[in-house]
Amino acid sequence: MVGPTQLYGALLQAPGVVDLSDATFGELAAFVWDEMGFMRWPLGLCLLVGILVIIWKFFDLMAKSSRTKRILSEVNQLLAERKIDQAMKVCQESDSPAANILFAGLERRHEGTDRVMKAIENQGLLELSKLESGLVILATLTNIAPLLGFLGTVIGMIIAFQAIEVAGEVEATLVAGGIKVALLTTAAGLAIAIPVSIAHNYFVSRIDSLVIDMEESAQKMIDTLHTVNPAR
Repeated sequence: MVGPTQLYGALLQAPGVVDLSDATFGELAAFVWDEMGFMRWPLGLCLLVGILVIIWKFFDLMAKSSRTKRILSEVNQLLAERKIDQAMKVCQESDSPAANILFAGLERRHEGTDRVMKAIENQGLLELSKLESGLVILATLTNIAPLLGFLGTVIGMIIAFQAIEVAGEVEATLVAGGIKVALLTTAAGLAIAIPVSIAHNYFVSRIDSLVIDMEESAQKMIDTLHTVNPAR
């Protein structure tokens, strides 16, 4: 049985095939870009948008995670010492998601536990939507990139069969161009979608971790307020 290595070597030795065995990554990327036809533009746009969103979201979550851990540690310490007013002041001066959630609950501490929980839930939904901003773009790219690749495949095959129809006979040189576009666009679409999907799932897990930490801190705050005001 002929293995992939032998098949690849045979293809490199075929007439008209460019030898890329010693090509650098940049040269290979340039070759693929030139050979994908007009489908390189939508696929290139998907790649660019994906890279920008991933970089932005990574640093955004890193900053929010750092601020959240710091504010939760400080507020939990103040709540343990029953320093409600100081905890509220600390939350008010911070712009982290956790601070906004805790401040919404502390602000209604005199209205009873039910009102506090309701305020925390409402503010929590708002902060969650902010944390998840940008994820819909990554999810969309994960779906669109392979579809664009498959569209390129269909277009490439149409070009190949059209060449056969015009020539009236089947020759490898006639169909090679269309099939090459078909295979390259499919590979490019999948190559874009896979890392974008990994990044999306990573960000979701980071957000879930932040949400769990905030929920635990909010529960501690509710318990403290209930202890301070048992009648409510």
